[in-house]
Amino acid sequence: MHIDTHAPTPMLAGLSPAQFMRRHWQKKPLLVRDTGLHEYADKMPLAQLLALAERSDVQSRCVQQTGKAWHMQNGPFDAAQPLPSSSVPNWTVLVQAVDTVHPATRELMQRFRFIPDARLDDVMLSYATEGGGVGPHVDSYDVFLLQVHGQRRWRISHQADLSLKPNLPLKVLRKFAPEQEWRLNPGDMLYLPPGWAHEGVAVGECVTASIGFRAPSKAELLKEFLHRAVDQIDDELAEDAGHALAKLYADRAQAATENPAKLPDGLHEFGEKIIAINVMNTTTSGLFSSKNMQCMLGEYLSEPRFQQAAVEVAGKRAPKLPTAVALAATSRMLYDDAHVFLNGKSWLASGADAALMRRLADAQRLAKHDLTNASDGARQLLREWLADGWLVAGS
Repeated sequence: MHIDTHAPTPMLAGLSPAQFMRRHWQKKPLLVRDTGLHEYADKMPLAQLLALAERSDVQSRCVQQTGKAWHMQNGPFDAAQPLPSSSVPNWTVLVQAVDTVHPATRELMQRFRFIPDARLDDVMLSYATEGGGVGPHVDSYDVFLLQVHGQRRWRISHQADLSLKPNLPLKVLRKFAPEQEWRLNPGDMLYLPPGWAHEGVAVGECVTASIGFRAPSKAELLKEFLHRAVDQIDDELAEDAGHALAKLYADRAQAATENPAKLPDGLHEFGEKIIAINVMNTTTSGLFSSKNMQCMLGEYLSEPRFQQAAVEVAGKRAPKLPTAVALAATSRMLYDDAHVFLNGKSWLASGADAALMRRLADAQRLAKHDLTNASDGARQLLREWLADGWLVAGS
């Protein structure tokens, strides 16, 4: 689906995607009445949503409030662990990553691709009975809250006090001071940037779709980079016993000491040099070079968030290419100036092959003429991705 980023759209209250990103993205909320997305409700019947909560390959949770107490159960919700009756108030079931298992929800997600795919988390659907919700809380990500069925009352606040109630199975704000309130009808939508306190309460039975966009924290990325760097160091040492990092600490000049428990100055210096050369000085360290960090970032952000793509099978034969291919619903594909990334792995790409793979990532499919003009190397890689289940035959 091609999105004209400069065309006004009812989905964004008459703003173009470009205007929305300038005025609201990560800045302030936007309430949209009548997005024009009513047809999605017909494609996600209530029974179908509840059936997804019964599946073991779909992540789901049930949250129920009884007085001041909150209870949470993880799915699947089947005969052995059924959901409460729809006549029971104050409960909700939340189903994650519906876009990976429901084609119409994946189509809905496509409408938000004026935001980089690297930021996309998933589309979560929640069904609630009268009074149902998850309490006042704060999200660390951007979210579009689309009302699908029924009504939900939303209250929001930009309050500074984000302390939580203790000893609860979910994060509920200790104090909530709402500043604005709306009742959303089917087809209405509310956009909230990170850090805005909000509470959604069902008015009768209702279904809400949450299109979420994650923002990795500095700590999250640093831990990921360091974890991958450790793996790379282990691989390099296993291949090269004479690697510079295999050098042992030497203290031939160590004198006899009367303070055996004191750390030697030479050992301090040895450790400091390792950090300075291999971590702090990125210009001389291949491990922490800019290119290596970019590659790790692309691999990390392209990893499927909630559901892994098909597991690779050793010794499998790559199938014949169909007339067209498309990304599997569970696949995540990104690229930068030098690489393409798919489901946590990376490949160097340049020239016509890079243009082809970038077209696949952006359009999420390749047509017959794309495959006809592809190089032998590109066609072989596409066959391998088909065998892995990362691609499927397209139309």
